[in-house]
Amino acid sequence: MRPALEWNSMREFSSATAKEKARIRREVWRRLERLEIATSPRPCYGKIPNFVGSLNAAHKVFRLEAFKQAKVIYSTPDLPQKPIREEALRRKKLVITATPRLDGYVVLDPSRVKGDMISYATTIRGSLKMGARIPFLENITVDLVVLGSVAASEDGARLGKGDGRYDLEYALLREFGAVNESTPVVTTIHDVQLVDGIPMEEHDVPADYVATPRRLIRAPGVYRKPRGVNWELLSIDEIKANPILRRLFGIPEPR
Repeated sequence: MRPALEWNSMREFSSATAKEKARIRREVWRRLERLEIATSPRPCYGKIPNFVGSLNAAHKVFRLEAFKQAKVIYSTPDLPQKPIREEALRRKKLVITATPRLDGYVVLDPSRVKGDMISYATTIRGSLKMGARIPFLENITVDLVVLGSVAASEDGARLGKGDGRYDLEYALLREFGAVNESTPVVTTIHDVQLVDGIPMEEHDVPADYVATPRRLIRAPGVYRKPRGVNWELLSIDEIKANPILRRLFGIPEPR
């Protein structure tokens, strides 16, 4: 079985930065549990937490021109972002997600998903059954990227759950030319997941918009988005183990 690809195994730029990120995650997870804001699945530790008010946060996104005008939306599969995927399909937008092992992509075509199946289609299991699988994102332009987060700050810095998965997903979008620096990145979190500051590294993906149940924050754009995969941070074994990375790196397919 192919090992799961995680950026945990890559070099950390700064052990102090890694420790601070871990501290922020722990504090946010504790806060969500203590205040009974986290919803199923619980406990939320180690996860992109679902939260009370996620639909209200999603409604902030629906009002964005970036969402209204988007024809193709790329989303991570997290529960708090599920209302955004559902609304995208209702508005006849194409929704793309990565497969669980990040060895390909799933495309949900709104013309093939009936209204009563939208909720199921926007789950991980449902998307795999109802979506079309493609190995690479070729000749596809993504208009909006929706990422799950454990924490975010008003300047657009954000944290995932610590495995680097979503940073890599975004980097691959850049490698395929599906997005560029100006493609908006949106995340939804609860207000208690807002923190004063998050240390950002070169491979970390910032958000242009942070939506909470109470607020819609337009980040000032102080952080540059990763331009692609930082190959120096990946071992050759990690590259060989993943068909997308293998192709992009130029390693021939095994016979």
